[in-house]
Amino acid sequence: MFLPGRAGCLIAGGEVIETVFRSKDVPPEDRFDRWRELMRQCTAPLELDSDYRDDFRASQRLLDLDGISVWPTKFQPVRFRRTAKLIRQSDPEQVNISIPFEGTLYAVRDGHEVAYRPYSLCVVDSSREIEVRTTDRQVGIGLDVPKALLPLSGNGLARLSRYQLSGREGFGGLLTSFLGRLAEDSSSYRKQDGVRLARIAVDLLSALFAHHLGTESDLSPDTRRQSLTLSVWDFVQRNAADPDLTPRVVAVAHHISVSHLHRLFRDQGTTAAALIRHTRLEGARRDLTDGSLRDMDVQNIAFRWGFASHSTFTRAFRAAYGRPPRDYRRQGALPG
Repeated sequence: MFLPGRAGCLIAGGEVIETVFRSKDVPPEDRFDRWRELMRQCTAPLELDSDYRDDFRASQRLLDLDGISVWPTKFQPVRFRRTAKLIRQSDPEQVNISIPFEGTLYAVRDGHEVAYRPYSLCVVDSSREIEVRTTDRQVGIGLDVPKALLPLSGNGLARLSRYQLSGREGFGGLLTSFLGRLAEDSSSYRKQDGVRLARIAVDLLSALFAHHLGTESDLSPDTRRQSLTLSVWDFVQRNAADPDLTPRVVAVAHHISVSHLHRLFRDQGTTAAALIRHTRLEGARRDLTDGSLRDMDVQNIAFRWGFASHSTFTRAFRAAYGRPPRDYRRQGALPG
């Protein structure tokens, strides 16, 4: 289980506020104590220990997004415990999602151990006791969301904590992809974007939980619409190179009518066909400025991104970027 600390180097400016911790910036003999102190400042305090205390290595970033936290992290093997005593002392009433990318998390609840391997989602309730250990270097990302923002009732959260939700497909895959892109480069987001980004994360997590609990009817219309839109967007991103991709194919894949799909995008001032075309053009544009592909001719790049003909691609590219693709490649800054 990864939980974010509240100390380190603060990066702000006009961008999303981000807190950074790097153990390499601390003397070796002080690294674990500083990390432990960092963890004790979490909203959900933990007991922790490590066999690597003498020269502990970790790095972590914390993005604060309007009441939720996203935190990419790397650390050496550690043991965490959230005890009944700590829960009585402080309970932020939040859900923690931990997604390992490298390494395995072993979580023990009520005497039962579950292994969470890469790209599985570990759901943690801050109000329940848990012990987590790692046996190898961990690379992952986490998300903290207040329970009040999620459509949870009864023993729903307890049921979810027993599952090994997939971070590779469905809403789990969408959530993992979204968090990964956000963590990869937060510099392009402004501080005021935090509200919108938080809403996306909460909607995706809500849809994931509702899908596994069979409570989709509890989702608000806005959450269902937002989740469906993100699912469509992700599907188009992954399948844009398929020349047979059309709005009808997208609609069928999402079990909705073409007219429903059109309404979904009309609310956003665009169309599904425009999204497909834009995604293909952006893929081709990136390839044209990719030095490793300089020997691939323009026509093959067009075909690679699902365009039926070179002339169709050239007209669309010129309309979108103001230059024919050959001129764009020639005038662009090629790596190397």
